[in-house]
Amino acid sequence: MTSRGLVWKNLFRKKLRTFLTLFAIFVAFLLYGVLMAFQATQEAPTQGPLARRLVVTNKINFTQPLPISYVDKIRALPEVKRASHMSWFGGYYREPQNFLIAFAVDEESFLDVYSEFELPPEQRAAFLKDRQGIVIGKRIADSYGFKVGDHIPLRSNLFFKKDGGDTYEFNVSGIIVSPENLQGEDQVAFHYAYFNEARAFGQDSIGQVIVETNDPAQNDAVAQKIDAMFVNSANETETRSEAVFQAAFAEQAGNIGLIITFVVGAAFVTILLIAGNTMMLAVRERTGEIGVLKTIGFTAQRIFAMVLSESMLFALIGGLLGLAAAAGASAYLGTAGPGFIAGMKVTPGIALSGLGLMLLLGLVTGAVPAWNAMRTDIITAFARK
Repeated sequence: MTSRGLVWKNLFRKKLRTFLTLFAIFVAFLLYGVLMAFQATQEAPTQGPLARRLVVTNKINFTQPLPISYVDKIRALPEVKRASHMSWFGGYYREPQNFLIAFAVDEESFLDVYSEFELPPEQRAAFLKDRQGIVIGKRIADSYGFKVGDHIPLRSNLFFKKDGGDTYEFNVSGIIVSPENLQGEDQVAFHYAYFNEARAFGQDSIGQVIVETNDPAQNDAVAQKIDAMFVNSANETETRSEAVFQAAFAEQAGNIGLIITFVVGAAFVTILLIAGNTMMLAVRERTGEIGVLKTIGFTAQRIFAMVLSESMLFALIGGLLGLAAAAGASAYLGTAGPGFIAGMKVTPGIALSGLGLMLLLGLVTGAVPAWNAMRTDIITAFARK
């Protein structure tokens, strides 16, 4: 029997224990892969339309309003190609659990700025014509079964109407499809004028201005120029790329990087204890066999390498399966999940760092048992048998 054969046999000697240990390692690396892919998506959304546009919000916080007059002032800048505005609605369909990402928008400029949104000409025309028209992202429409021509009520938990109600009535004018910017398929948009006239407070205020410049390479300079226009005013602004704004929005849930670090760290400490205990127990059970191997000529160094290899195999088998599952889950979420994780995937960098963690896990959990096995003398080994 070769050393390789002995390692493989010993690895699956206790099949249930082996399965449970591999499963624990699998779960740890599944979590690692998915969470790191999510973090990478939030921290570096540097490609696509989100990186080309600017978002202007109130400097105090993006939840604070801006005067609608800011839109025309920004549009007047020579560096600005077009601009639109959006206001958060805080809406839901029938029941609070049916929450929707809903915005009141300047309808025509909204569709121009978000040119990646695919809307048939007849649906676009219907939306622009109907004051109570609404366009709905495809994934929301599919989820609720909305169709063009439907009449739907949306309720707001923020903006009550002048008549005391909280329900706004809309006609579905179109369904948004957006392969390039999946966030568009997760939101709804309706006429700001209808919303502004009906709400009980906050008239002529908006939430944010979306800006498309003539040259995206100059976005940083344009952002500084916009903020300089309103410095020392009652409503100072903060301008940043839409990608950075989306990442900041996600951070409202907490420090994502720190949360992920704690979750992954806790998982790996747990797995370290489980795998380390498994290896210690496995070697202790085979003390007599180690004595036999040394008796027939196996060197201490060879036994050390065999035990360490067994630990490495544990980590690599469970870890590679976990990363593979994470890659599949991330790819699915990146295409079928919410728009803010569009493009989520396990990158080569994440895979390489995961491989490094597997090797480190195998080394740490196998070093002590391998060392003990190497130092065990023949007499002691047979005495313990």
